[in-house]
Amino acid sequence: MGSFSVWHWLIVLLIVVLVFGTKKLKNIGSDLGGAVKGFKDGVRDGGSSSAAADESPAQVTAAKKVDGNTVDVEAKTKS
Repeated sequence: MGSFSVWHWLIVLLIVVLVFGTKKLKNIGSDLGGAVKGFKDGVRDGGSSSAAADESPAQVTAAKKVDGNTVDVEAKTKS
Protein backbone atom coordinates (compact mmCIF):
# COMPACT_ATOMS: atom_id res chain seq x y z
CA MET A 1 0.00 0.00 0.00
CA GLY A 2 3.08 2.25 0.21
CA SER A 3 4.11 2.86 -3.41
CA PHE A 4 2.45 2.40 -6.74
CA SER A 5 3.65 -0.18 -9.22
CA VAL A 6 4.42 0.43 -12.88
CA TRP A 7 0.96 -0.82 -13.85
CA HIS A 8 -0.72 1.81 -11.66
CA TRP A 9 1.29 4.60 -13.34
CA LEU A 10 0.47 3.24 -16.82
CA ILE A 11 -3.25 3.25 -16.01
CA VAL A 12 -3.02 6.83 -14.70
CA LEU A 13 -1.13 7.88 -17.86
CA LEU A 14 -3.77 6.24 -20.06
CA ILE A 15 -6.59 8.08 -18.25
CA VAL A 16 -4.76 11.41 -18.57
CA VAL A 17 -4.26 10.85 -22.32
CA LEU A 18 -7.92 9.95 -22.73
CA VAL A 19 -9.09 13.02 -20.83
CA PHE A 20 -6.79 15.65 -22.34
CA GLY A 21 -5.79 14.16 -25.68
CA THR A 22 -2.32 13.95 -27.18
CA LYS A 23 -2.45 17.34 -28.92
CA LYS A 24 -3.24 19.20 -25.70
CA LEU A 25 -0.51 17.31 -23.81
CA LYS A 26 2.00 18.14 -26.57
CA ASN A 27 1.14 21.84 -26.31
CA ILE A 28 1.49 21.77 -22.52
CA GLY A 29 4.87 20.05 -22.81
CA SER A 30 6.23 22.55 -25.33
CA ASP A 31 4.97 25.50 -23.26
CA LEU A 32 6.59 24.09 -20.13
CA GLY A 33 9.86 23.45 -21.98
CA GLY A 34 9.89 27.01 -23.33
CA ALA A 35 9.26 28.41 -19.87
CA VAL A 36 12.12 26.40 -18.37
CA LYS A 37 14.45 27.50 -21.19
CA GLY A 38 13.45 31.15 -20.68
CA PHE A 39 14.05 30.84 -16.94
CA LYS A 40 17.51 29.35 -17.48
CA ASP A 41 18.41 32.12 -19.95
CA GLY A 42 17.17 34.74 -17.51
CA VAL A 43 19.20 33.32 -14.66
CA ARG A 44 22.28 33.13 -16.85
CA ASP A 45 21.83 36.73 -18.11
CA GLY A 46 20.99 38.03 -14.64
CA GLY A 47 24.16 36.67 -13.06
CA SER A 48 26.50 38.04 -15.73
CA SER A 49 25.10 41.59 -15.75
CA SER A 50 25.76 42.45 -12.10
CA ALA A 51 27.89 45.46 -13.16
CA ALA A 52 24.91 46.92 -15.01
CA ALA A 53 22.81 46.66 -11.85
CA ASP A 54 25.16 49.09 -10.04
CA GLU A 55 24.31 51.89 -12.47
CA SER A 56 21.19 53.93 -11.77
CA PRO A 57 18.36 53.07 -14.14
CA ALA A 58 17.07 55.67 -16.54
CA GLN A 59 13.79 57.29 -15.62
CA VAL A 60 10.93 56.23 -17.82
CA THR A 61 8.07 58.61 -18.36
CA ALA A 62 4.91 57.71 -20.17
CA ALA A 63 1.57 59.29 -20.87
CA LYS A 64 -0.65 58.57 -17.90
CA LYS A 65 -4.39 58.36 -17.79
CA VAL A 66 -5.48 60.85 -15.15
CA ASP A 67 -8.65 60.32 -13.19
CA GLY A 68 -10.15 62.40 -10.40
CA ASN A 69 -8.50 60.41 -7.59
CA THR A 70 -4.91 60.48 -8.87
CA VAL A 71 -2.37 62.89 -7.41
CA ASP A 72 0.84 63.34 -9.38
CA VAL A 73 3.81 64.27 -7.21
CA GLU A 74 7.56 64.54 -7.76
CA ALA A 75 10.00 63.73 -4.98
CA LYS A 76 13.02 66.00 -4.70
CA THR A 77 16.04 65.65 -2.48
CA LYS A 78 17.24 68.44 -0.20
CA SER A 79 20.52 70.02 -1.18
